Amino acid sequence: MQKGKVKLGQLDLEGALIARDRVGIQDFVLLDAHNSETAFLDNLKKRFTEDLIYTYIGTLLISVNPYKELDIYTKKQMDLYMGVNFFELPPHIYALADNVYHTMLSEANNHFILISGESGAGKTEASKKILQYYAVSCPSSTLLDTVRDRMLMSNPVLEAFGNAKTMKNDNSSRFGKYMDIQFDCQGDAVGGHILSYLLEKSRVVHQNHGERNFHIFYQLVEGGEEDLLRHLGLEKDTKRYSYLVQGECSNVSSINDKNDWKTVKNALSVVDFDANDIEVLSPFTVDHAIYARDALAKAIYGRAFTWLVNRINESLENKWEPVQFFNNKIICDLVEEKHRGIISVLDEECMRPGDATDLTFLEKLEEKMGNHPHFVTHKLADKKTRKSLERGDFRLLHYAGEVTYCVVGFIDKNNDLLYKNIKDVMCLSKNPIVQQCFPVTEGDSRRRPETVATQFKNSLLRLTEILTAKEAWYVRCLKSNDNKQPGKFDEVLVRHQVKYLGLMEHLRVRRAGFAYRRRYEVFLKRYKALCPATWPHWRGVPADGVEKLVQHLGYQPDEYKMGRTKIFIRYARTLFATEDAFEICKHELATRIQAKYKGYRAKGEFRKQKEADLRDSATAEHTYDGEELQQKIVTSAIFKGKKDSYPSSVAVPFVDTRINEQDINMRVLQTIRHERIKYSVPVVKYDRNGFKSRPRQLILTQAAVYLVEEAKIKQRVDYVSLKGGS
Repeated sequence: MQKGKVKLGQLDLEGALIARDRVGIQDFVLLDAHNSETAFLDNLKKRFTEDLIYTYIGTLLISVNPYKELDIYTKKQMDLYMGVNFFELPPHIYALADNVYHTMLSEANNHFILISGESGAGKTEASKKILQYYAVSCPSSTLLDTVRDRMLMSNPVLEAFGNAKTMKNDNSSRFGKYMDIQFDCQGDAVGGHILSYLLEKSRVVHQNHGERNFHIFYQLVEGGEEDLLRHLGLEKDTKRYSYLVQGECSNVSSINDKNDWKTVKNALSVVDFDANDIEVLSPFTVDHAIYARDALAKAIYGRAFTWLVNRINESLENKWEPVQFFNNKIICDLVEEKHRGIISVLDEECMRPGDATDLTFLEKLEEKMGNHPHFVTHKLADKKTRKSLERGDFRLLHYAGEVTYCVVGFIDKNNDLLYKNIKDVMCLSKNPIVQQCFPVTEGDSRRRPETVATQFKNSLLRLTEILTAKEAWYVRCLKSNDNKQPGKFDEVLVRHQVKYLGLMEHLRVRRAGFAYRRRYEVFLKRYKALCPATWPHWRGVPADGVEKLVQHLGYQPDEYKMGRTKIFIRYARTLFATEDAFEICKHELATRIQAKYKGYRAKGEFRKQKEADLRDSATAEHTYDGEELQQKIVTSAIFKGKKDSYPSSVAVPFVDTRINEQDINMRVLQTIRHERIKYSVPVVKYDRNGFKSRPRQLILTQAAVYLVEEAKIKQRVDYVSLKGGS
């Protein structure tokens, strides 16, 4: 057996992969020049040019934003990817979603899909596609349909309140979102939960040139009904409101605020909001100082957004329990280490008495972190680096590149103060939603509110705790160009993203390390049917059983390693070939059991029939009287010599199920034009997982058998290669 390839019977998964991959390489693990960034980008570009936006690195999915609609998200596409093995079809986000779902069911543990990339790379759309796939592919019932509808319709609500137009993206998410879908042991979706992180509250009161406030404000003003606007004291003109015109781009050609308002209203009703809940959209009437007004607007919007997420979660009828975790990476310590990290220094400056300024904050950073290898300022830098830094800048050296920060405004933004007297006023509000956002107990609290940086750190820690308790799957979204131009591939921009997302490092790890690891008990329990020595029961130590199993399958020493408690498999295709063999074995076992059972039933029926015949022959008297005999003689005379007319006397004509040539697709006939068709008939193929039926045509020629799906030949089997049939 060659290195990196497993052959089980007639199965050669690597060959199948390459055969399916007509454009470039669909899995970068199979790329020969795996250390070459140029070869990596060339393969991405080659596939992107042919509208193949998805590529794998093992089980990691790369998605390149095409900035145009592609016909690859239809119901037919979803059906195609349901229940198939991960590499059986070309890369697709449906393949990842389906594999996560079935791995969760087979291993009975929790999984998560982490979608990352820069603004405009397609993260929000990727999450929608995954959610839509689960809505179609999971088992259905009235209760489950309600849960799925609410999960799906929460998207337009959260996008309206949490997304905005930026310079890079017309629908940029200005918050982090963790959506949890919960399934029971049978794979039914039974609930969900949404956690939001780090909403950009400052956007409510300030937007840069070319950017907008959150979508919901423009949707309300442009699409709101006259009665609603009159009730809220609003006019149908966004230019009248200073919070909506700072970016000087209230109207965007790619956004239809009027139609989006209808979508949001419909979504609110599906997610189970009532009319009183919906009425909470315009807090901008407080006539205070500008700072107090802006602070109040940010606080109300931030808390209203949190209330909105909680309200959606209530409609999903689900509970959430976090899991403890601690992360200890050097770059994280630089930012969040207690008493010494950047966040701690910033909080100290915000809370200390005296004149704390942005520059005194920078001086404190230089004092405490001057020797840190990942921290540089204008004062600490060498002569060459100093030229690229202003006096108010500091730079963090991340593994994927350098990021420069300007300290101007750090102190003020981190405090994000809301005056106590304003908070007291909000606590006395009679609006039920504002009462939930500003509880009375908060007005009595003397505890200093958390700074923005501390909220940021705590949010990330909570998210890390959740993710670390689950098995990870990854989608890396790449932005193809900065101009949102369909079909354009900017190599410089994509190269930068490949670098900071660590894709080359991930590829090298996949090539050098082990793609799969499982405890001996789990591995043996799943695959023991593939080896006669381990099937049906292995009585010894699980590690010994696994050793027997992999030797029987023909694993080479460089393809796997035996650890203390786990088996480590180096190549993903080795595992996929084993999994395919297991699927074949399952069906063979099912067929064998079915045959045994049918034989048992048939023998029983035959035995009963034989016993009945013996009883009848021993007791029955077969006598015919003269009249019966005379009737038989007359009947014989009538039909003698007239048997040829028998078929015409049958009322039901003979039904032929054969397919005529005119029923076979012309492309198929053209492909097999040199072979004479002997017989053709419609057949039904059942999927390995889920047993979904798919119509096919079976065509027999003088040389081979063809299995046809519509206009495509799925398989050809030469008669000379057949060894038997069943």
